[in-house]
Amino acid sequence: MNKTFTKNDNQFVCNFCGFLVSPLGYTSRDHCPNCLKSVHIDINPGDRANDCKGELLPIDVKLNTKKGTVIVYQCQKCGTIHNNKTAVDDNYETILAVANHTYKKLF
Repeated sequence: MNKTFTKNDNQFVCNFCGFLVSPLGYTSRDHCPNCLKSVHIDINPGDRANDCKGELLPIDVKLNTKKGTVIVYQCQKCGTIHNNKTAVDDNYETILAVANHTYKKLF
């Protein structure tokens, strides 16, 4: 499968915490910078073509030598594991909570 990237950087209101999410201006936005949750809507980045629509819950944080800090998600509906690079405005305390496995106490 050949992965493609579609820039899709629209403002939205987070389905989970109600935060008004602004466009990043440099790439596709696919998670809330406040609670870090996402909806399983992409097959390839930005395409919004996935029918699953399950909740993507952040379960871990990893460092990638090429991408920097990466959030590891698991879809609560289909179980798929998905990695996503952090955004410049992601809540640092929330990232630390995911890394320390104390995230569920926040949200």
